[in-house]
Amino acid sequence: MNILQISVFLENRAGQLAQITKLLADEGVDIRALSIAETSDYGLARMIVSDAGKASSVLLHHGDILSMTPVYAVEVPDQPGGLAELLQLLAEHNIDVEYMYSLFFHEKGKACMVLRITNEPMFLSVLGTNRVRIVGMEELGLK
Repeated sequence: MNILQISVFLENRAGQLAQITKLLADEGVDIRALSIAETSDYGLARMIVSDAGKASSVLLHHGDILSMTPVYAVEVPDQPGGLAELLQLLAEHNIDVEYMYSLFFHEKGKACMVLRITNEPMFLSVLGTNRVRIVGMEELGLK
């Protein structure tokens, strides 16, 4: 049900992100979602890619520091308030969203958000009870 996210630590210097995305492109790895966070000392690129195993191998071989984290891709209505409804549902059940970003996926009036959450059993129960759909790796074309 969950998908793998790659988090790559970046030096705060011009061209670092360009270099990483080029490495992945040269190996035929498609970036499906990307979130960048930064501090004064380093940056962090969180990515959902078409082939997490291949991407991690390429990046590690290049000397990058990375981690793999399970996250969830959740379908939300692509309309005003669609995301607010999901977040309100999670808040009502005291489920904390550690971070979230959008996924390059759009189908039939639906958008998709990537979430890292606390209390995974409660999260899965609440989504199931409320018929909120988790989008899986196969549907997203991920390996």
